[in-house]
Amino acid sequence: MKKHRQWQRILILSLLSFSVVAPIVLVSQRLKPLTSVGRMEFIEDLANIKYRTDDLRLNAIKQEAAEELKGPKLIVLKEKDFSSVVSHGADENSDSDQSRDAQDASKFLEANDSETNDKGKDEHQIQQNIIRMNSREKEQLNQETGTHDQRLRSQSRRVTDQKVKQMIDQLIRAKAYSSFASPGSNSYLVKELRTRIKEVERAVGEASKDSDLPRSASQKMKSMEVSLAKASHVFPDCSAMATKLRAMAYNAEEQVRTQKNQESYLVQLAGRTTPKGLHCLSMRLTAEYFFLQPEERQFPNQQKLHDPSLYHYAVFSDNILACAVVVNSTIASAKEPEKIVFHVVTDSLNLPAISMWFLLNPPGKATIHIQSIENFDWFSTKYNSILKEQKSYDPRYTSALNHLRFYLPDIFPALNKIVLFDHDVVVQGDLTGLWRVDMKGKVNAAVETCLESEASFRLMRMFINFSDPFLAKRFNANVCTWAFGMNLFDLLEWRRRNITKLYRNYLQLGHKRSLWKAGSLPLGWITFYNQTVALEKRWHALGLGYHSGLGQGDIERAAVIHYDGVMKPWLEIGIAKYKGYWSKHVQYDHPYLQQCNIHE
Repeated sequence: MKKHRQWQRILILSLLSFSVVAPIVLVSQRLKPLTSVGRMEFIEDLANIKYRTDDLRLNAIKQEAAEELKGPKLIVLKEKDFSSVVSHGADENSDSDQSRDAQDASKFLEANDSETNDKGKDEHQIQQNIIRMNSREKEQLNQETGTHDQRLRSQSRRVTDQKVKQMIDQLIRAKAYSSFASPGSNSYLVKELRTRIKEVERAVGEASKDSDLPRSASQKMKSMEVSLAKASHVFPDCSAMATKLRAMAYNAEEQVRTQKNQESYLVQLAGRTTPKGLHCLSMRLTAEYFFLQPEERQFPNQQKLHDPSLYHYAVFSDNILACAVVVNSTIASAKEPEKIVFHVVTDSLNLPAISMWFLLNPPGKATIHIQSIENFDWFSTKYNSILKEQKSYDPRYTSALNHLRFYLPDIFPALNKIVLFDHDVVVQGDLTGLWRVDMKGKVNAAVETCLESEASFRLMRMFINFSDPFLAKRFNANVCTWAFGMNLFDLLEWRRRNITKLYRNYLQLGHKRSLWKAGSLPLGWITFYNQTVALEKRWHALGLGYHSGLGQGDIERAAVIHYDGVMKPWLEIGIAKYKGYWSKHVQYDHPYLQQCNIHE
């Protein structure tokens, strides 16, 4: 029994082996007759199949162009000199050119194919013809693309923010639709709109042009448009949408107005403050000053203070660095610094600090004199009480240092002429020529500010109340105005005309009724009315403390530049591009400035 089963197994295995081996033997016998000629024919067949495939592909392109399919077509050009941005119109032209080239290529291949079959040309010649045709196609495409490249780039630049604007418009519409729903509504459409709003807001972010948008922005725009289409079917009432958008626009305008008012208030507040570093510097210098002996507090060359043949400059300030910049820039720009005498007037609180600064940093060959306003007994007893009664929210307008300019003959009785600087100026050129200006019998020489094309444009009626009959009879509202900041005063003519008494009369009259806005400028206009001679514009450039659009050439050509306005160069709110003219005259490597963390 066992032997019988064993033979059955052997028989079955033998049959299986034969079924596997027999087909292999038969196939090998069939393959033996293939010769080298047969192999060449087989290769030719493969080549024919390849050409037929190309022919079918080109014919497919021809048919696609003939159907004139509409819609945006994107072409990726891998050559380095191709433009990466191609407009829709250029794509259509490129597609039509490719279709014509495809037709020509198809006819060329068909002709060569027929010649191969009829005349028996070899395949090597066909391949060379195809290569030449492809090179011609590439050269033609490169030339056509090059001619359109500049126009396409200019079109791309003109629409660089198109997507950003569309997304912002979508956000406005979506918020308007979502506001139509009742408060607390959790409908599917409201949830979808809120989701889309968050997605688009994240995509837009701080983007100002299309290149700033992420790659997913286009998809999010499409999703938002679908949601907006749903909302338009749910809320088809156009009048309700218009009303809502009108309300949203009004609220946005109110918010902008509030923000502008708040910004203006904060800028004005920042302009009145003193930086922490200046407080630190003042305290350190004051402490050092009181360690000095009385004889060590004296400045040299004090015999020059009353010499009228020298060039006398004055600055009234309580700011240490501002005074230092005015003095340093004037001396650095002067051709004859040994003829310069600087008179600095400050208050008793800042007198030790400013004195100590110039004792540590003497002004070279020039002479300097520092005194306190409290030393002028005649000023504090007679006139200071009137200034304190002036109503103003800005203490700068009622500051005694601000109005001290109207008492120059009393402060400097031995001088004939003097140049008065504001403490927010920088001198960039030699001022010797200023002393030779013909005053024409006038008291004041200043730069005019009555050109409408300039940032410093001012009119008297902007600051003076000409509805008052007293002012209307005595002054012309259209007369040309001028600026403080750098003024040359003829003190002899001032005394002869008794200008200080005229100022006091106007000051008392303005205290009784509202005649002008707070500040010394409108009061100076009427005090020196018909007593001012115009200087050339090159002497004094204005506006660096409030106008960021001044021409660089005008600034650099000016002998004196003025940071009038609240954005002073020593404050953080100062206009950054103008700070360099001021900061180059500050000794930032001084130990006291480094200890007080005062940096450029």
